[in-house]
Amino acid sequence: MLFQCQKLILLIRAYCVKSLEGDLWLLRKFSDCTTKFVVYKLELDFQNMVRRRGADGRIPVRTLDRGASSSAAAAEPTGYPGGPYDTSLLMKYEHHVARHIWFGEERGPKKELKVAGHGLKLTSRVPLALPPQMESWVSRSGLASLQRTSLNKIDTNLVSAFVERWHLETSSFHMPFGEMSITLDDVACLLHLPIRGIFWSPQDVTEELAVELAVDYLGVSQGQAQSHVRSCRGSYYKLEWLYDIFVHHRAASSWAYATRAYLLMLVGSTIFADKTFTLVEARYLLLFRDLDGCSGYSWGAAALVTLYRYLGDASMYSCKQLGGYPTLLQCWIHEYFPTVGKRGENWNPAGNCGLPRAMRWSYRQGVLKVDDLRPILDELTPTDVIWRPFEDHRAWRVFDEICLYRGCLKWGETVVPYLPDRCLRQFGYRQYVPSPPLDCMMATDIDVDWISYHQSVVDVIGSSSVATTPSEVVDGYLEWYYRVSHPRLVPPHRNAPREVPVPVYDAGPSDPDWARVSTLIRRYLRQVNAEEEDPQFSDLFEALHISRSH
Repeated sequence: MLFQCQKLILLIRAYCVKSLEGDLWLLRKFSDCTTKFVVYKLELDFQNMVRRRGADGRIPVRTLDRGASSSAAAAEPTGYPGGPYDTSLLMKYEHHVARHIWFGEERGPKKELKVAGHGLKLTSRVPLALPPQMESWVSRSGLASLQRTSLNKIDTNLVSAFVERWHLETSSFHMPFGEMSITLDDVACLLHLPIRGIFWSPQDVTEELAVELAVDYLGVSQGQAQSHVRSCRGSYYKLEWLYDIFVHHRAASSWAYATRAYLLMLVGSTIFADKTFTLVEARYLLLFRDLDGCSGYSWGAAALVTLYRYLGDASMYSCKQLGGYPTLLQCWIHEYFPTVGKRGENWNPAGNCGLPRAMRWSYRQGVLKVDDLRPILDELTPTDVIWRPFEDHRAWRVFDEICLYRGCLKWGETVVPYLPDRCLRQFGYRQYVPSPPLDCMMATDIDVDWISYHQSVVDVIGSSSVATTPSEVVDGYLEWYYRVSHPRLVPPHRNAPREVPVPVYDAGPSDPDWARVSTLIRRYLRQVNAEEEDPQFSDLFEALHISRSH
């Protein structure tokens, strides 16, 4: 094994020496990694460290259960090609976009989703400073941070690639190495929205009531309100109309009317953005009837419930649009997956002075399309993830244990499962096989469960322990996961003709080094569009095979 580790280093160095000076980056990149790699691997027995995926991207059935009988191991798997063998978890997989992608079926001529991003318009509509009379109300509402957090544009290909891995049954993204999700803690750190607070249960708002609300709380005439609601063809207000009302009442010093119009425009352009791209539901005006009391809501839960709902819709093959706040999703990707997608960085976390973390990022036009990103996501390993990206942000947002609440979240009539036990590695705990998801249709006391969250937190972390390595999982987790989920979206024969080895990530703390070396080589070969048949890259491809097979 010493010979193979040394050979790996020599192959990488051989390529760097015979390549152009631009490739000296690779030598620098690997110098530390490969040295540590040799030291770690000499101490380990390499037997059974790597298992190989079959044609559908999974570990063969015979390797799944160490104690299983030979007859059980020989049983034919059921389920979907490329999808779960065990269909008890992902009950809606038949209609999921991933099932169709496996067979090369796209949503339509345009593979990426249409995404509701209002960043550019919001930038022009949010003033540099509000009048003091308004600033007080906006600040106390808990929504002030939303004025500056939106990305100017959204990378629809990047966002779409992750949406294809979302499953509404588990409220999580199904990655090649397990589940991940956008948590309440993520919302708190990225957007600085309050997590604690009450849920909102609205009354039905007809077109007639939408007119009355506009007259009473936005200060418009009856005729103007009727004409506008009629033009919206439902109980909606146009975001542009709300902005005009804000400007009018600000000039007239009608501060309450101006503030309500401004806040409704703000949430309609961010956390409550829908798939109309121009409207906001009139019922949300009820949230701002009492400007002194709207700070009591859990705005963080509201943002999450709305995004979860639209992610669930957009993960279905028949859906072609994504609502909710896409900035929250894209900035979450930037924080957890530093090597996926293109982004601009406005400041380093160490230099942050208390701003929401979403403001760290800016839009940069990506060159990869959604079908380019699919195999890239298929090849991700736990070492490609920053599992706890906000530990350097705790001076401004202390971790709140309510983020480990397991139960249903509610906003309006929308109820979604919130399941931190499925993404424990994001909280610093060892991941175990989680309980079956909650059936929110059967939930009756959601508000009570939310208030008395302590017991659910105990249940979530009581079965785990603090992780010794960031990506640690219990024995058997990956085997279970590969049976109930889909480790990849693209069949290996389509974009990756070579068999792809799967490291057993929970075998020990040194395992990520093998995965990291393989990932670095693979990423570099992708960047230079290398072909295996090209003799210039023969050394690197041989190094890649060595790192993948041991």
